[in-house]
Amino acid sequence: MKRLAAALVAAAVSVLFFVAPAYAAAGLHIVGRNIVEANGQTFVMRGVNHAHAWYANRTNSIADIKAAGANTVRVVLSGGRWTANTASDVANIISLCKANKLICVLEDHDTTGYGEDGAAYTLDQAVNYWISLKSVLQGQEDYVVINIGNEPIGNTNPSQWTAATVAAVQKMRSNGFQHLLMIDAPNWGQDWQYVMRDNGQTILDADTQKNTILSIHMYAVFNQPSAITSYLDTFASKGWPLLIGEFGWQFASGEVSDETVMAEAVKRNLGYLGWSWSGNTDPILDMTTNFDASQLTTWGQRIVNGPNGLKATAKQASIYGGTTPTTPPTTPPTTPPTTPPTTPPASVGCSAAYAITGQWQNGFQGEVKVTAGSAAVKSWTVTWTYANGQAVTQAWNATVSSSGAAVTARNAGYNGSIAAGGSTTFGFLGSWSGSNTVPTLACSAT
Repeated sequence: MKRLAAALVAAAVSVLFFVAPAYAAAGLHIVGRNIVEANGQTFVMRGVNHAHAWYANRTNSIADIKAAGANTVRVVLSGGRWTANTASDVANIISLCKANKLICVLEDHDTTGYGEDGAAYTLDQAVNYWISLKSVLQGQEDYVVINIGNEPIGNTNPSQWTAATVAAVQKMRSNGFQHLLMIDAPNWGQDWQYVMRDNGQTILDADTQKNTILSIHMYAVFNQPSAITSYLDTFASKGWPLLIGEFGWQFASGEVSDETVMAEAVKRNLGYLGWSWSGNTDPILDMTTNFDASQLTTWGQRIVNGPNGLKATAKQASIYGGTTPTTPPTTPPTTPPTTPPTTPPASVGCSAAYAITGQWQNGFQGEVKVTAGSAAVKSWTVTWTYANGQAVTQAWNATVSSSGAAVTARNAGYNGSIAAGGSTTFGFLGSWSGSNTVPTLACSAT
């Protein structure tokens, strides 16, 4: 979070080494560079930060963040630097996350800028706060990630971060926490002096459960695409688990290149959590106006509806359920019928319905539902022609191509088979100007 100013300098990155963990913890855990659920399914965080510590009455934002397409929310908590969030309050937040099918990253904001900000707490004090919440955190390892301390060291003596973080991780484990732990970088989270880059292996090795992920915050230090890709390349080359725990947007030339952050995260299968839903002292970083989900700001439109944004890329954690497998056919009778069937076999066919699910200036999100006819289909193709100059710019769950105004969408490798009467959907982002009328669709199947 950028409530506290810090002088920041952009620079290049170098090399570290990571040994893949031999231990897999219960619930969410690290395998290689990935977050993996207890069932072995990889989970990629896509979400936003929510300033709960300062706006405890805005719990409706959890549902709004889910509706915006997120699969994760990072929740600001305080153990006493601000009004403390009690165990019952945290338990309620976890319940809201689960009710809205979100993974819940809980972070203690008290540590922000320690060493530079005299009001900041130590990481050891943050661990004591987590210990005070243990009764409501234990048993939630499938749903909750503990971000021990937000931006735990400022720009003054950032080298202290390594020993303090090692001690914090070890104290969490010695007190019985089995959760996935998230570790923020020093330098107000931006690591411009490369302490996390150069000492990350020490942190990962300190975790007896090998269940820690490192988190970089990307603001003005990362205002050029090259700075972003260079930093991410370093961690990729060593196989270190990493996510982008906070980032803003390029509202001015000296700010972070948010489009690069999101595109690179999607390309590399990294998680990202944008800052923040609403309530900033500098409202340029608000995604909504006064917590109103119907009033997305420019930043909100970019992260919610952008080509690499939440609605286009976030996938719900499998623990909350996913696509129901097709019921296997029952075993056919071994004795053939004595008379041939009088009903002719069903013909293969399909229908398609087009819907605009979101629209903003010059852009929109659409969804097409493909439904099989009276017989199962093995593959399908949907075509349409735009009448008003619209164009598809990105699609998911289908392979979409365009020739002028004509659009052709073919099933992906995993959703071509549809049971008789069953359906599947694919989505896309598009551009428009003037008008955005719904086209007529044609569907064919084999």
